Amino acid sequence: MLTEDGKHLYVSHDEYQNLIEKLAIKIHQSGWQFDTILCLARGGMRPGDLLSRVFDKPLAIMSTSSYRAEAGTLQGNLDIAHYITTPKGEISGRVLLVDDLADTGHTLNAVVDRLKNKYAPITELRTAVIWTKGVSSFQCDYSVEHLPTNPWIHQPFEHYDTTRPEQLIEKWKV
Repeated sequence: MLTEDGKHLYVSHDEYQNLIEKLAIKIHQSGWQFDTILCLARGGMRPGDLLSRVFDKPLAIMSTSSYRAEAGTLQGNLDIAHYITTPKGEISGRVLLVDDLADTGHTLNAVVDRLKNKYAPITELRTAVIWTKGVSSFQCDYSVEHLPTNPWIHQPFEHYDTTRPEQLIEKWKV
């Protein structure tokens, strides 16, 4: 649900799942065949996992981080892992790079640049996200929703950014 001022987008678990399914449909309808899904952790892990299951393709993971301060609401320096975790040894062939959103585009631009310049076995690379913000400098191959007002997206699992084990113990009276 987008607030009236366009500054916040609240997404339920069901909406989140539905958007990933719509992303899968877009990718499938394009006719593009790929060998591996590479998700960017953390945001791309949930969509990457679902897409890996739907397309029955191996899931590789690359860790990136820029939103750490203020419970994940303040963007800082971008860190990109030097290694990719994959069940197939080295990532190669046609790769679908998945993240949750193209916000400023900084992360996707940097990761795509690194993959194209440091991973020669990748023969083709395409990108997929759920959301693309209007301010994004990166144009994804597949995206479900374009957000011209650049709202802050409140994803259904974000409350865990500030939840600690003691709170869960209290909640479940364990």
